[in-house]
Amino acid sequence: MKFIIQRVSHASVSVDNKVIGKIGRGYMVLIGVSDADNEAIADKMVDKMVKLRINEDEKGKTNLSLADVEGQLLLISQFTLYANCKKGNRPSFIEAGAPDKASNLYEYIVERCRKQVPVVERGLFGEDMKVELVNDGPFTIVLDSEQM
Repeated sequence: MKFIIQRVSHASVSVDNKVIGKIGRGYMVLIGVSDADNEAIADKMVDKMVKLRINEDEKGKTNLSLADVEGQLLLISQFTLYANCKKGNRPSFIEAGAPDKASNLYEYIVERCRKQVPVVERGLFGEDMKVELVNDGPFTIVLDSEQM
């Protein structure tokens, strides 16, 4: 499982020119799922993400968690995080999770986040989405379950 976490001052996601999710200060998270992933891995990833101390304190040090700054989440499914570009110029996505499994784990992650974070917005799995954000910092973290 891969999470690309971008600390944002605000972010939104649209489908068919209609905003379906919008947050203020917090994290916009791209979520990629592989066939090897499961709920236990999702639990570990979510717990790590919400506890990351990547928000600045009064001294400008990254010492504060999402809860410390009353941050919000925008969660976006993104199978392209599993693109394999080793051969040729056209990426292969065979390492991405099967759509049914990935969709179920994405829904699980959304619900798991809602138990820990008061404001959780989301995209629509499998839809063509337009994401807008202002990356605060910029600050981007890659969480990969294979490296945890």
